[in-house]
Amino acid sequence: MQAAADSTKMDCVWSNWKSQAIDLLYWRDIKQTGVVFGSFLLLLFSLTQFSVVSVVAYLALAALSATISFRIYKSVLQAVQKTDEGHPFKAYLELEITLSQEQIQKYTDCLQFYVNNTLKELRRLFLVQDLVDSLKFAVLMWLLTYVGALFNGLTLLLMAVVSMFTLPVVYVKHQAQIDQYLGLVRTHINAVVAKIQAKIPGAKRHAE
Repeated sequence: MQAAADSTKMDCVWSNWKSQAIDLLYWRDIKQTGVVFGSFLLLLFSLTQFSVVSVVAYLALAALSATISFRIYKSVLQAVQKTDEGHPFKAYLELEITLSQEQIQKYTDCLQFYVNNTLKELRRLFLVQDLVDSLKFAVLMWLLTYVGALFNGLTLLLMAVVSMFTLPVVYVKHQAQIDQYLGLVRTHINAVVAKIQAKIPGAKRHAE
């Protein structure tokens, strides 16, 4: 019973995160997506020019400059107008931002779930439980050596962020054409995999 409840809880957490991510990537709230996308780009561009320590320090200084300036402005305004509105950030200071034990447990369970699944998948690939899957993984790693020689990690991350926020929208607008080309590519890949399986003894795939 407890295992079933934990599984249901994990499904709910994953469903909630997935729904929020889809809303962002498909620009369903343009303002919210624009802020998130712009923040990611600004952060990544900053990291290409400065060290992580410098970027964090500059961001902290920018935030402090804004809040301190606003606090001084409101204090002067209250003194001139002789009002007693109190601290301008009082509402935010009184917000509860601590994580409950239940929330910590929920996120810990979620992290544990994905870490365990990742470790199991890596074990399956490296210990060649399925020869074809391990060969595919080896080809992928080989291709990544060339990608790594052409681009550094930050450049790849920047390209990934831009792709995440643009490709879903492009796919929705041109879904029919893209599906057609993807179908042709998938058919070609399946044909190649079938030939490899036929030539490698013991390379059997379970029916999907």
